[in-house]
Amino acid sequence: MNPPSNVTRPDVTLPHVIQARGLRKAYRHSVALADASFAIEPGRIVGLIGPNGAGKTTALKAILGLLQVDGDLQVLGLDPRRDRDRLMNDVCFIADVAVLPRWMRVRETIDYVEAVHPRFDRSRCERFLANTRLTPKMRVREMSKGMIVQLHLALVMAIDARLLVLDEPTLGLDILYRKEFYQRLLEDYFDEQKTILVTTHQVEEIEHILTDVMFIRDGRIVLQSTMDEVGERFTEVLVNADRLDAARALGPVNERSLPFGKTVMLFDGVPVARLAGYGETRNPGLADLFVAQMKGTYA
Repeated sequence: MNPPSNVTRPDVTLPHVIQARGLRKAYRHSVALADASFAIEPGRIVGLIGPNGAGKTTALKAILGLLQVDGDLQVLGLDPRRDRDRLMNDVCFIADVAVLPRWMRVRETIDYVEAVHPRFDRSRCERFLANTRLTPKMRVREMSKGMIVQLHLALVMAIDARLLVLDEPTLGLDILYRKEFYQRLLEDYFDEQKTILVTTHQVEEIEHILTDVMFIRDGRIVLQSTMDEVGERFTEVLVNADRLDAARALGPVNERSLPFGKTVMLFDGVPVARLAGYGETRNPGLADLFVAQMKGTYA
């Protein structure tokens, strides 16, 4: 299904899908964004990870044009507040709760999206649904949460959008539905022309699909890096008891004790070859790195 000729696409040759500089948003008793700056390139899968209240939702709302913030924000070269109607032709959003009227049938949801979105491909949506237990006459109220997410995903993936924003998309789903969700996202949606921004608390489950990661804390981006750079930059060492003082002299960013007298230290920017003499080395998992960055305790 080709887009109507009267719908102009944003400039997809821009170096950044999202460019944010000094974003600020304050409420009466709290600061949601505090000079947050970041940039996201095309064709990337970016994880925005932070604790509750860190500013994730505020940042996503700003990107989607749902919230006015101070600072400079460009999404696909457009101002998301001023140009939101135009921007939404190229941006899709899946929230932690898929908002679909409970009385609607599968067929009616497809009819609706086809009527309102210029880049919706009905046949593609129906191909996605053919691999599920959903039938055209099934109503939303008859579906499990996993089935509702399947329907929402099929509707969104059938839209030829440049940017897909996912806010806790698999929250409350069992592990089989979660794995299927991300597998289909990779196989049926993502390509070098599309960009995905995802927030989740299930960091371990998306780590393998991410190309980039951003940690947000107290409204600020405290880490933005490619996953390759994370692997090169951070090293975890299970330090031998007789080398503790020497290892501490290298300035670990975090450490914690394990049973039987073992100590785990996290190093930032210290060459692995230099650390090898202090104990077993390995790359930290993203969840472990997140805990270290957020709370100052490595676990």
